[in-house]
Amino acid sequence: MAEAQPPLQTAAAAAASGAPVDLSGTRNPFANMNYRWWWAATFIGAMAVGLQWVTVPVYIVDRVGDDKEELAVSAALICQLTASALLMLVGGVVADRVERRRVLMRCYTIASIVSVGYLFLAGFDINTIWPVFVLATLIGSADAFSQPARMSMTPNILTRAQLQNGIIFGTVAFMSAGQLIGPAVAGFIVDAASVKWAFGLEVVLLITAAAIASRLRVDTPIPTGKSVFGDLVDGLAFARKSPVILGLLFLALLPPTFLMGPTRVTTVFMVRDVWEESDRFIGLIYSAFGIGVLGGSLALTAFKLRHRGVLLTGVSTVLGGLFFSAVGVTSMVWVALAFHGLLGLSAAIFINNSAPLLQEQAMGPKLGRVMSMQNLCFAIGQPLGVAQAGLVTDLYGPQAAIITSGAAMAIIGVLAFIFLTPVRRLD
Repeated sequence: MAEAQPPLQTAAAAAASGAPVDLSGTRNPFANMNYRWWWAATFIGAMAVGLQWVTVPVYIVDRVGDDKEELAVSAALICQLTASALLMLVGGVVADRVERRRVLMRCYTIASIVSVGYLFLAGFDINTIWPVFVLATLIGSADAFSQPARMSMTPNILTRAQLQNGIIFGTVAFMSAGQLIGPAVAGFIVDAASVKWAFGLEVVLLITAAAIASRLRVDTPIPTGKSVFGDLVDGLAFARKSPVILGLLFLALLPPTFLMGPTRVTTVFMVRDVWEESDRFIGLIYSAFGIGVLGGSLALTAFKLRHRGVLLTGVSTVLGGLFFSAVGVTSMVWVALAFHGLLGLSAAIFINNSAPLLQEQAMGPKLGRVMSMQNLCFAIGQPLGVAQAGLVTDLYGPQAAIITSGAAMAIIGVLAFIFLTPVRRLD
């Protein structure tokens, strides 16, 4: 039986001291009990998030007039995204100062209390909308702390051989539960019973996720002796000095700005006005993308990835842009579904290379802060993508918005391959 490897941070510390590091061992992250707890908490917590994709908009739409429902739903989303973006860097500092298990457990607990608030509003059929904006802000705030803590745990609990597949299976858990299973279950419950039952399930899931997170065993961060602001400045300075980290953070801006944001703006108009299909194809478009991500992620676990910098810059960004532009060109919805599946495959390549590379570059006491910077890039990029795609759609139509966004993504990918040499050379 192969000797178990030390966790990646321990291995990195041993290598820095000149001590020999055993890099043999299984690539299966589920051989690690700690990882199994982490994966279960990720899956169940993400499923609760997926439920909220349906429950909160349904609750709002049922209580406002037809002329205000889009504005009210958008306002709730803005409250959540803004709170998350404003606190994301602070969340990274906390992840590096406080035991990450405790951070994750408390965030899930806070989210469960917020869901109790939604359950109260729905259960008593309260028609006042403003509490939703408060609750959405609380959810966004909790997310700002939970994501850096959750994402920076894997190097602490996995060996170097297990890390690639550990991150990929974590992506599978988050995507399948959050974008496929959670919304589907919520839709079924809302249709068969009522929205209050879906809110009740959210409470149960989040309490369960908190309980599972309490079973995790991770290292306690060593205090730096600095203030929260001092640690924040220290983390930003660390990232600024690394061309590789800066390059990876820049690349993290591309998918939300040129793919995710524009998709959220244009899909409904493409289905209704261009392809002239029923609204069920709106869900199918998102499902095709999700299936592509999941299938691509599972396929990647079979390989020891090499030339990851090339895959990230020259493959995933370029192909993703071209596939997205193809969606805008086609006049057949079934062809568009196929291209969204291919887009999901390119996204799987991007997601499952960018996160491991960033974690490897930021290994150590500043990991939580660096991961929060990546999350902040996503939080900033999506509103930018919504804004630019919304403007182009208003002026020239959804097809023009998709084609130009995809082309910009592909061109920037080519430039990144040429000029982001430190990233391209990563193996």
